[in-house]
Amino acid sequence: SELVTRPATHIWRLFKWGITLARHRALVGIEHDPNAPGPVRRMAKLARWVAFTGTSGERDYAGAFRDIGPAAIKLGQTLATRPDLVGEEPARNLLKLQDDLPPVSFEKIRASIEASFEQPLEALWSEFDPVPIGAASIAQVHRATTTDGRQVAVKVLRPGVRERFARDIDTYEWAAAHLESFGVEAARLRPRLVIANFKRWTNRELDLRREAASASELAEHMVGTEGYEIPGIDWDRTNGRVMTVDWIDGIKISNTEALKAAGHDTDEIASRLVLAFLKQAIAAGFFHADMHQGNLFVKADGTIAAIDFGIMGRIDRRARMWLAEILYGLTTGNYRRVAEIHFEAQYVPSYHNVDEFATALRAVGEPMRGKPVSELSVGQMLDGLFAITRDFDMQTQPHLLLLQKTMVMVEGIATQLNPKINMWDVSAPYVRSWIRDELGPEAAIADRIREDTQTLLRIPELVRRIEDRFPPKGGAPELPPLPDVELMWERRRRTEPGRGWMGYTIAAVAGGLAVWAAIMQGWIN
Repeated sequence: SELVTRPATHIWRLFKWGITLARHRALVGIEHDPNAPGPVRRMAKLARWVAFTGTSGERDYAGAFRDIGPAAIKLGQTLATRPDLVGEEPARNLLKLQDDLPPVSFEKIRASIEASFEQPLEALWSEFDPVPIGAASIAQVHRATTTDGRQVAVKVLRPGVRERFARDIDTYEWAAAHLESFGVEAARLRPRLVIANFKRWTNRELDLRREAASASELAEHMVGTEGYEIPGIDWDRTNGRVMTVDWIDGIKISNTEALKAAGHDTDEIASRLVLAFLKQAIAAGFFHADMHQGNLFVKADGTIAAIDFGIMGRIDRRARMWLAEILYGLTTGNYRRVAEIHFEAQYVPSYHNVDEFATALRAVGEPMRGKPVSELSVGQMLDGLFAITRDFDMQTQPHLLLLQKTMVMVEGIATQLNPKINMWDVSAPYVRSWIRDELGPEAAIADRIREDTQTLLRIPELVRRIEDRFPPKGGAPELPPLPDVELMWERRRRTEPGRGWMGYTIAAVAGGLAVWAAIMQGWIN
């Protein structure tokens, strides 16, 4: 069984990481932040003294996380989406954190592949390039040819990476729990939930079968979307440590000059990328949450091809409806409705004033309207939204934070392809259409019928639970000796006829009529 890590071990790890952060002057901001808990400020100052560094000079947050190790690189990329938690300057600096590391030797990669499949590498691939085309903190990718002649990309986990991540995340959880206990402000930022989501995302990345499944699911959602492609999965050559996908030939979407030289319309590609993201996030509720420039290619026919599905976002239908209304409210200037949605979703506590919140939203959204991204950006809007969350005690919503991070990524790529693009103008028609289809009268009636039917079907089970919880006086069931099981059923049949199928049917019909009458009364009123 797994041993529980001692507090002293957590403290020692945090102490070493703190010194590394201090050497890069990454803790100076904490020392002077009045919102930071006192114990955290004192520990930051102690780490700086031990590291023999001053308070002046460049603060290299990305460099500090890179030096700490692979798990810290992933954590740093997550914190880059949380300016409310780490501050605006660190968040901007952490956006530069590139997840690239020196590759593992091919001998170790071969051994890992052969151990996972329990057969020689040559039995699966006729050719396998020993030099990786990319190496990151969790895995590296090699080009190969299958024994049946298909060109593929093979992603292989770094040996020992699962164990190292598990150890570091254990300490992150311990530290987050203690940080949250320091006070109201720390609790509002929900660091434990941040780490819980980080753990869930990294565990998904550390099981390549789940990444393959995510790619397969996203491909199903994107069927019928012209000009957007997900590579096929080779399930026979995929397991928890190895994933094989179709090879993508194309130009990196960040290489604007090469795209134009190849005759592609970069303005059209930018709009198509934004709409593909909106379809994933709003229509499907399942989106590629790592859409940086290295994970998107443009094929010869102009199709955008996405790779690397280790980080995916999921939003339930109710949250998507709120999201669509929020986006549409911001694009049309209906800040009152956007504010009401925040209260309905319980993102903002009810003791605040909805009109005050609407005014705060107006201050953020109004400068955005009608201007190209080259002048004002969604990223700037998100910074403004983060700034007002503290004033209105709004707790962080991890699923929306991941979405916001992806929106910033998509915006950055779209702006590079078309500096004059206006994200609102591109998004508004799609969002308006989705709201009409999902929130219009027909959709409302369909939802009501579905919910009422589900309620009716649950009534027999509800009646059973009530009878089990509150048996008639003297009717508490007793377990008879095993030989008398048949006698027990005969006795129950005679003394408790209401517990047979007829009793349940009568109860279900009566309950159903009562519920239906209440529904009809509500509609009439």
